[in-house]
Amino acid sequence: MLVFPNAKINIGLNIVEKRQDGFHNIESCFYPVDWTDALEISVADNFRFQSSGITIPGDGSDNLCSKAYQLIASDYDLPPVNLHLLKHIPIGAGLGGGSSDAAFTIKALNQLFSLEISVEKQISYARRLGSDCAFFILDRPAYCYGKGDEFEEIALSLQGKWIVLVNPGIHISSAEAYAGVRAQPSEEDLRKILKDPITSWKDRVRNDFEATLFSRYTLLKEIKSELYNVGAVYASMSGSGSTLFGIFDQETDLRATFPEFKVWQGHLK
Repeated sequence: MLVFPNAKINIGLNIVEKRQDGFHNIESCFYPVDWTDALEISVADNFRFQSSGITIPGDGSDNLCSKAYQLIASDYDLPPVNLHLLKHIPIGAGLGGGSSDAAFTIKALNQLFSLEISVEKQISYARRLGSDCAFFILDRPAYCYGKGDEFEEIALSLQGKWIVLVNPGIHISSAEAYAGVRAQPSEEDLRKILKDPITSWKDRVRNDFEATLFSRYTLLKEIKSELYNVGAVYASMSGSGSTLFGIFDQETDLRATFPEFKVWQGHLK
């Protein structure tokens, strides 16, 4: 079976509270983007995880795809499988690529072996693997809160808008990103702001990680400014970095504008 785990962007990201368990409560809108990895799962004599494309740190046993298989196999009588992940989505880039890989592993195993696991139970499994993982089970726009693993539907459609994602290759860990933020309640409800036209978002829909990370990595600030300079109606950093994205009304090819960086562009759904 071949599946294509996709990335997501954060439209707004407010760090509202530090929890007693050491995590942070956030508010954000997660929106799917068609920048994808490719994951092939086939029955094998022994379990094996392999990857190609972008080099993934650690050994295969640490990969979230492997952990997802082991999690499902602990409750169901699964045969050994070979997992081959072709990695395209940059790592440590605020795009949720690893979380998506894990969630798509759960969904693919459920389909491949006709396990009939309910959506609710798939979401429960995904939450055990990481905060962002649960989003990719339903994989549709959602208002996210708590650790980023609680969701509610949001009536936001950017269908037909053109998006350009620019990744300069800076790896930013979650620990580094969170070390520079001060949690505080939001001044305005993100859900209400996102009901307004996208042209009003620029100074209202913010990513709280930007203030510290832009001062540390000035290149990120420069990329965001350039996205606005070339006509983006809204631009932001996604997640805890380092990918910047711009949303445009019309198709805009920016590969020549950012020749030294990874650029993905396409229509939003």
